Amino acid sequence: MDKKTIAIDFDGTIVTNAYPAIGKPLLFAFETLIKLQKEGHTLILWTYRSGGKLQEAVDFCKDNGVVFYAVNKSYPEEEFDHSISRKINADVFIDDRNIGGMLGWGEIYHMISNHKPGQPSLRKQKTNKPTKKSLITRIEDFFRDDPN
Repeated sequence: MDKKTIAIDFDGTIVTNAYPAIGKPLLFAFETLIKLQKEGHTLILWTYRSGGKLQEAVDFCKDNGVVFYAVNKSYPEEEFDHSISRKINADVFIDDRNIGGMLGWGEIYHMISNHKPGQPSLRKQKTNKPTKKSLITRIEDFFRDDPN
C-alpha cells in the first residue's frame, strides 16, 4: 500500500458541523484516522478554523488520539507568505463539501487503503463456514481489514 499525505477538514468531516462550537465525532472518524496513521500515512488538518477556534479543534483531535503532522499547511515549518499558494500539498483531500457529499469513514478507509469491501484480507483465509458475530466483533473485523 502506498503511503499518502492526507488533508482532512474538521467541521462536518471529523465532527458534526456545529461551528463555531465543536460537534460530536462522526462515526469511526477518529478510529479511521488513528488506523491510517499507524499504517504510515501523513495526516494534515486542513480547516477554515483559525486562532483560538483552530486550537480548540487541534486539542480536541489530540484528546481523541490524533496528532497531525501539520495544521493548515503542507509541513510544520511552513510559514504563511502571501506569495505562495495556500493549497495544501496532499495526495488526498477529505472534506464534507466534496461533490457528492461526505462519504462514510469506512468507505474512505477502503478507498485510501485500496482494500475493496467484501474481499478478505491477505492475513486471513476465508472459510465457507458461516458464523454469527456480535456487532463488536464485526466492527473489530472491519478495522482489521477483514469485513467477513
